[in-house]
Amino acid sequence: MYATLPDVEIPDGAMVTLPGRGDTFVTDTPGPTPDAPPILLLHALTTTGLLTWFPSIPALAQRFRVITLDQRLHGRGIVSADFTLRDCADDAVALLDVLGIDQAVVAGYSMGSLVAQRVWRQHPGRVAGLVLCASTDIFQSTVTERIFHQGVGASMAALHSTPSSRIRSSATKPIRPSDNISRWAREEFRSTRPWAIGQAVAAIGKHHSRPWIGEITAPTAVVVPLRDRAIPPERQFAMARRIPGATVHEVSGGHASCVLNSQVFVPVLVEACNTILARWHDDLEMRPA
Repeated sequence: MYATLPDVEIPDGAMVTLPGRGDTFVTDTPGPTPDAPPILLLHALTTTGLLTWFPSIPALAQRFRVITLDQRLHGRGIVSADFTLRDCADDAVALLDVLGIDQAVVAGYSMGSLVAQRVWRQHPGRVAGLVLCASTDIFQSTVTERIFHQGVGASMAALHSTPSSRIRSSATKPIRPSDNISRWAREEFRSTRPWAIGQAVAAIGKHHSRPWIGEITAPTAVVVPLRDRAIPPERQFAMARRIPGATVHEVSGGHASCVLNSQVFVPVLVEACNTILARWHDDLEMRPA
């Protein structure tokens, strides 16, 4: 698996305090100019900001200021007793506050795309555009999904009193990429504990944005992996059709294309982000002076 990882430069990061919320690991890669538009990248389940997005950061940094963070209970993200997509969305905007960013493009992969939807729902004025990769507007739409997510939810309820020492990620010390990118990736992947993953799975199962996803006003691009077995592509296409003006960008790959098929995924992601950037600029030009 790890032999296929792309050999790219991985940015350094630092722990950042989000006032009133907690500490999380953040990377902030500058763009080509000091005023480059910011893009906030939200990662997938069981991974970290860097592990989902490291293949994409160098290409995106040619036009954007690229920001990642570890979300709650993942990697070196905020430690809390519970995990909700709402809290993750508020964490993302709290990071924009700390960085002094008024508006950003918000891109999410899988779980991160659900958080991105909620960022718009809860803070629409902070979202210049959305890029939703391997996304959906509903889970538990099949019997199999309902059984899986409800079972995980019941397990999490039974463990609700788990002490914080078990919730805390094993990545309490900064992990720096070494010359062996495969070893780094394994360490990054293992930095989220199984208990925390169960919390996130239970929360994901409750995701249901279909009643309001058609109200999204931010420019939106939907990136669909055509061989996705985790979220059926037809469901992703259907979601895209419900978002006014959304563009669709297809990737010939599976659910882990962001890393394992990055040579195909990254150019499509860049295309989608550039589409959002063009629409953002058009919106700014149309606003009254």
